Amino acid sequence: MLEIRQLALDFLRYRGLWRRETVTCLHNVSLTLARGELHAVVGASGAGKSLMAQALIGLLPGNTRRRGELWLDGEPLDAARQAALRGKRLALIPQSLAALDPLVRSHRQVAWAAQRGGAAAPWAAAERAMAQLGLVGDSARRYPHQLSGGMARRVLLAMATAGDAEWLIADEPSVGLDPQHRDGVLDQLRRLADTGKGVLLITHDLRHALRVADRVTVFHAGTTLETAPARAFHGRGEALASDYARALWRALPDNDFARPAAREAAQLA
Repeated sequence: MLEIRQLALDFLRYRGLWRRETVTCLHNVSLTLARGELHAVVGASGAGKSLMAQALIGLLPGNTRRRGELWLDGEPLDAARQAALRGKRLALIPQSLAALDPLVRSHRQVAWAAQRGGAAAPWAAAERAMAQLGLVGDSARRYPHQLSGGMARRVLLAMATAGDAEWLIADEPSVGLDPQHRDGVLDQLRRLADTGKGVLLITHDLRHALRVADRVTVFHAGTTLETAPARAFHGRGEALASDYARALWRALPDNDFARPAAREAAQLA
């Protein structure tokens, strides 16, 4: 079990030359992820979802102060343990394409990730992971600058899944993909969860996340508002506890872009 308990993140910064101030970007963030589960974290851009992912993997900037607790399999997930598990048992699919090394061909980067992740035959594991995402032949051997944005994103996914990581944190893995490849990526994450891995899917795309998720946590303004089963998102959202989650659900095209009533909108502001 991967657990986040009352996570908060403070950033220290300077105004001018001497004045130091603290900005709290995350507060009261709590959720759990079980093996065999795909847990989606959904919210607007800028809500703080990616910061939560960086906190889990241990890649926060040096001016960050973390409060709260992270636990993995009943033991604290501190900085030393994060460093030991990162890329091995705990893998991140980053949102930024800058995570790719511009001087190394794609298939070699995936093989390196597979080797770090514990694959017995890293080159074979890399080829298999890339083929599952439609990256075969010449497209699998290109440098990052020769890839489209969608292809580069699939390379990042292959790097995270080529090894034997038990816990996957996917930060906006389908951004920039056409519908066919978007569905393929989400289906691959679902299959990984079905094999017993824990998958945390961070996205602003509620509509497509619901197709593959077991549970959904709604994120807003730096905190988790509620966690609900994916099946709770139906009708007019009567099964959802928070006004924001209901408004998010009802604003989807499939729900006729329904806007919250005036009183409800005032509460969300």
